[in-house]
Amino acid sequence: MRRGARARAPAIEAIAGLAQRLAVLLAAGVAPSAVWRHLADGGTSAVVAAAAEAASEGENVAAAIARASAHAQPAERAAWSALAAMWFVAVESGAPLADSLRSTADAFRSLAQTERDLDVALAGPTSTARLVSVLPVIGLLFGAGMGFDIMHTLFGTVPGLACLVIGGLLMVAARLWNRAMIRRATPTDPSPGLVVDLIAVAMAGGSSGERARAVVAEATERFGVSVVGADAAESVFALARRAGVPVAELMHSEAERIRVDARAAGQRSAATLAVRLMMPLALCVLPAFMLLAVAPLMISIISSTITAM
Repeated sequence: MRRGARARAPAIEAIAGLAQRLAVLLAAGVAPSAVWRHLADGGTSAVVAAAAEAASEGENVAAAIARASAHAQPAERAAWSALAAMWFVAVESGAPLADSLRSTADAFRSLAQTERDLDVALAGPTSTARLVSVLPVIGLLFGAGMGFDIMHTLFGTVPGLACLVIGGLLMVAARLWNRAMIRRATPTDPSPGLVVDLIAVAMAGGSSGERARAVVAEATERFGVSVVGADAAESVFALARRAGVPVAELMHSEAERIRVDARAAGQRSAATLAVRLMMPLALCVLPAFMLLAVAPLMISIISSTITAM
């Protein structure tokens, strides 16, 4: 159940740390081209090295990030794409990037924490399922130690074959059911509120509302980032027009609200997942244990008793 893949720290956590370092260096006045070179000197990743090379040669840094991360895992690739889109919008609009990168880093860390919460939710049901899956073997050994031919019962009799087939199907069903629930509970948006933040960044650089929309639309199309939150951005535009206030600050606050909601939703998913994962355990794994271990032993006992009579 993804034991090896999920035992490591979430990959997106490393990207969050990178975004935070970018923000700190840029806020300190380090030139954008030098920022990537300093980070690449630390041997962070191949993506950072590609971005540093593009920056030193005056090429498109955002495009280099997208190309270098094209073969990463989906969640990691989506996070890199969000970072590339943020960089692209800032460069195109001439906006300061440090504050937005900090927001992006916070969003990435929230997603990483949600993954950790899911790990915690999985720990109990997963350990129980592994233990129960071993019990049929123990049951077979126990029956063989008592002198019953359990293997013959399982593979050589019609009732035994029926128990074997139905028990195996139940174990497969439990695994597929678990995977489906984990997939539904895992967040898919690496940066909630990204579109709203991108518009705020574009407008912080002096772009008009129409120009900001155009730049963000190009970024979302070029880097394939999620457009969830576009409706919220339009409602903020409408509020700013009615109130006669600057849009950028309202956009940042709206993006923060979206991130808070996404964090709460992730925590709810992790909390409910721990309970829901008990359903396949109770309805599939435990009946499979009864069919694969207890039932063959009982059939062997009954057959031996009838034969002895």
